[in-house]
Amino acid sequence: MKTIFVVDDSDTNLSMAEAALEDTYSVMTMPSAMKMFALLDKVHPDLILLDIEMPDMDGFEALRTLKSDDFWQDIPVMFLTGRTDAEVEVRGFELGAVDFVTKPFSAPVLLNRIKTHLNIDDLIRERTAQLHRLQNSIVSVLANMVENRDKGTGGHIERTSAYIKILIEEMKKREVYIDEIRGWDIERMISSARMHDLGKISITDIIMNKPGKLTEDEFDIMKTHVLEGERIIDEIIAQTGEGEFLRNARLFAGYHHERWDGNGYPYGLKGTDIPLQGRIMAIVDVYDALVSERPYKKAFSTEEAVKIVMQSSGTHYDPKIAEVFFEVKDLLEEVKIG
Repeated sequence: MKTIFVVDDSDTNLSMAEAALEDTYSVMTMPSAMKMFALLDKVHPDLILLDIEMPDMDGFEALRTLKSDDFWQDIPVMFLTGRTDAEVEVRGFELGAVDFVTKPFSAPVLLNRIKTHLNIDDLIRERTAQLHRLQNSIVSVLANMVENRDKGTGGHIERTSAYIKILIEEMKKREVYIDEIRGWDIERMISSARMHDLGKISITDIIMNKPGKLTEDEFDIMKTHVLEGERIIDEIIAQTGEGEFLRNARLFAGYHHERWDGNGYPYGLKGTDIPLQGRIMAIVDVYDALVSERPYKKAFSTEEAVKIVMQSSGTHYDPKIAEVFFEVKDLLEEVKIG
């Protein structure tokens, strides 16, 4: 049964709404927006009926707060109001309300409005899920094409994806760069990170699978995979118009070889001028290379690899991210063993 929050400072309105909805939905009533936010930490409703004119925090302020939070912003909100002027409706819709129900309301009208918006919301969720599944399938195919050409890096995409998930979740827990990562959909971010080496598809097999160390000229060619990855993703964006997912993929592809001290490539960016996606990928990419066997080297132990990474904290790597990386080293070891 879907859950509806009814927020109104009038006991009469709360009772009327509960009587109208309780046979169809699980109804939770509360007399203020502050009570609603306290309950939102424990219950995630399918829809909120929100009064506009309330003491302490009015409906507009409450809606603004809801839409600014990643966990709440997708909850559809319908305003309950005794006001019918256009200015109120315009302001409400601009803030993200899905509908207005005028008080006093009739039970059939209220039920019909709620049913309509919940059906729309379910349809949007399903279509969005389908799109995400399609994106993930395409990304997997592209990533596997690149990895299958690079005979020395088997499993790199899967391992780095797992490392990134661990690292981002711990960064969020410790509130490291929280203003940036608060709005991230972590699963989609991880999926977009799988395209970080997409540009290697343009590198000749002679260089990709050379058993020994690359010459300086060969390494210069290998470095072009970063710009080539950006170019390919830019073409996809131009063709499809797809936004956030591919923009994040572009940041992972284009900036994972930049260095905190500015001595990386291709742009020589320094410090926080490097997009956060690139700074995160820089650590997990090198860590995986260190703990993996290559035709030209043996695999380092986790302890040795972590030590090498930490020695470059503040030069190669963002020191704040490196500190989090150090704290989750045991979890990274489990991924490597698995």
